[in-house]
Amino acid sequence: MSVVTRFAPSPTGYLHVGGARTALYSWLYAKSQGGEFVLRIEDTDLERSTEEAKQAILEGMDWLGLSYDKGPYYQTERFDRYNQLIDELLEKGLAYKCFMTAEELDVIREEQKAKGEKMRYPGTWRERTDHPSDKPFVIRFKNPLDGEVIINDHIRGEIKIANSELDDLIIKRTDGAPTYNFCVVVDDWDMGITHVVRGEDHINNTPRQINILNALDAPVPEYAHVSMILGDDGQKLSKRHGAVSVMQYRDEGYLPQAVLNYLVRLGWSHGDQEVFSVEEMIEHFSLDSISKSASAFNTEKLNWLNAHYIKTLPREEVAKHLQWHLEHQNLDISNGPDINDVIAVQAERVETLDKLVEISRYFYEDFEEFDPAAAKKHLRPVAKDPLLAVQAKLDELEEWNPETIQAAINQTAEDLGVGMGKIGMPLRVAATGSGNSPSLDVTLNLLEKSKVVQRINKAVQFIDNRANS
Repeated sequence: MSVVTRFAPSPTGYLHVGGARTALYSWLYAKSQGGEFVLRIEDTDLERSTEEAKQAILEGMDWLGLSYDKGPYYQTERFDRYNQLIDELLEKGLAYKCFMTAEELDVIREEQKAKGEKMRYPGTWRERTDHPSDKPFVIRFKNPLDGEVIINDHIRGEIKIANSELDDLIIKRTDGAPTYNFCVVVDDWDMGITHVVRGEDHINNTPRQINILNALDAPVPEYAHVSMILGDDGQKLSKRHGAVSVMQYRDEGYLPQAVLNYLVRLGWSHGDQEVFSVEEMIEHFSLDSISKSASAFNTEKLNWLNAHYIKTLPREEVAKHLQWHLEHQNLDISNGPDINDVIAVQAERVETLDKLVEISRYFYEDFEEFDPAAAKKHLRPVAKDPLLAVQAKLDELEEWNPETIQAAINQTAEDLGVGMGKIGMPLRVAATGSGNSPSLDVTLNLLEKSKVVQRINKAVQFIDNRANS
């Protein structure tokens, strides 16, 4: 049997972290088994589904690199198929029309609540044939009255649910729209889904869906219900914990490789290994290795992983993802050093891509002001002569490379009889605007000589103005 998995989000909002992890697990299982991965957009909730949310899901999947073999399918394009099967169930006596109003059902539920009973539809119209001709109705599935549903869950083991615990589910609303639980069943059947990986919040739906599959004489897929993700504080992950949308992680400077690596470890492990390439994930992944315990989000660990990937991925790959941040922060890199060379010297210094752009701006733009704290400490009158001396040495260089630059700085310190700090720190602030940068030889090498000379003049002018104020 060829494995076919699916990811089936509802387009009522962004692609959130929990959904992305579910998609990843489903995708990995398909890939690990040489199977197919299907993307299905479950947009039957017409009031809450939006085109913007659909695009956000597609964008998130694309950014993460979770390519799908089939789809995206949309449930709203399959209503004829759902209605055809509902009619067949009606004809076979496996579904029925229910004319109970919402108000009548509310009264029954209040009575059940008062008695401490489980609130459920009592089957009032299950066998009735005195159907009024002028009243709206829903169509309910005739759930079996006895027996039990057994789910051999890949994560949770055997789950048993007595049919007496389940009521007759609405499969078609009064407005004629088929409901979620029925559409899912038909889709999984028609699309040949063999393994359903989804959140634990769907466990209650699973026995109902299995009963409908059995009524349709359709094969029942295998199930794996993944536990929820908790925030750093142990509470259910939500907006108050920061980013919960996948694309928000892109916006905050994370690489998709780091997000995927982090998500795969939120509930799955392979020994003590922490860093996984996608190929390694596919090689080692197993549904049976997913933990049934809830996973706690740890932002520090995500930051560590992101820093690792910024340092170790090919520069061209980092540059590809850096492009969005360059545009978002309005940094034009057409005049200046190759961005790959800048990444090479800055990668060790940051955890996120947005920060990398922020600290690299001086390579491409002149700064209006020096960092106040750095200027106060290092651009003092005593630094003027060393700056002018090193400027002269640098300006005389016929070859501009890290070796000649470092030699000029060393020679200046030797000529003046001062320590390297008396030369290096004022020069660093003069050239970059702040007291933090990669080593001076590689930093200045990425800047044009004329720009370095010009910025030293600016620093000297700053020192003069400071002395005269």
